[in-house]
Amino acid sequence: MDAAAVLLLPFRPTECTIRRRRTSAGVSPQLRRALRRPLVFGDLLPTSRICDLYRRRGMHIRRNATGKLLCSQVKLEDDLDDEACELVNGVDLVIGEGQDSICAYLLKAVKNNNGTGVLLLSDVYGFEYPATRDFAYQVACHGYNVLVPDLFRGNPCKKGWAVDRYEDWLSEQLPERVTRDIDTCAKWMIDEFMAAGISKKLGIIGFGFGGGHLIKALARGEQAYFGTGICFYGSNIDPSKGSNINVPVLFICGDNDPFCPVNTLHQIEKNIQSSRVVIYRGRSHGFAHQPESEEDDQAAEDAFAIMRNWLHDNLLVSIHH
Repeated sequence: MDAAAVLLLPFRPTECTIRRRRTSAGVSPQLRRALRRPLVFGDLLPTSRICDLYRRRGMHIRRNATGKLLCSQVKLEDDLDDEACELVNGVDLVIGEGQDSICAYLLKAVKNNNGTGVLLLSDVYGFEYPATRDFAYQVACHGYNVLVPDLFRGNPCKKGWAVDRYEDWLSEQLPERVTRDIDTCAKWMIDEFMAAGISKKLGIIGFGFGGGHLIKALARGEQAYFGTGICFYGSNIDPSKGSNINVPVLFICGDNDPFCPVNTLHQIEKNIQSSRVVIYRGRSHGFAHQPESEEDDQAAEDAFAIMRNWLHDNLLVSIHH
């Protein structure tokens, strides 16, 4: 896959075969009886919802004798390939209290957990959108603990909306409220990690709407929650924010994306030390987490490999050295 401004890494994340899911119905009884283990984090307040995406993978939440929630741990069954993801726990949460509470989904790597947290900010389709949860699950397969918050308080955008309805909806997503919710989730992750005696720095990933707010979160930097960021085709990016960002940022975008102009990324790149821009020729908005063609699939695979190496070098290595 051709790309500008970068030599694509010759790496294919073969450990995870998310996109090659089996299409046959049901999960084998052997997988349903897979080993169960509680999450390592502190008191988690579950919602009553269970994501259909993970139910299809055989993951469901159960209670032990004391009423504590446990999550099934099952390998992804795949008729097309023997490779499978590492075991991952998933649980719905409510973070905070009252009107300030935020729903979120936490995925915790079990077998190869590296003790590092990643906050993933969704596009306009929200934290329950299957493509977003697929991506988050894939990141967790590589050892990270991934939190996906509901940035839209149960009211995400729906595909097929007319432009005027979308614009009305977007105007209701108050930046101050979204900012507060992101900070609340980041603080919750930091507090949980401190209680567990593990890493205090977080990675942050954002798609589209979430990518734009990722830049704002990094530019604030008062609490220094984040060690690095990965911005996938961020929308409404203000290049002037770059001068306030003190951590390395990876930008990934297609050159055919009306919501994330390439020149905007190159402008903000000049203001962020150790930043990097990767542009995929011919790709449009959303290709990395919701590919729609074989060309998108190839670009998405390359982008994931670059992102994975970026997280390793700028989060894991930098924290432990």
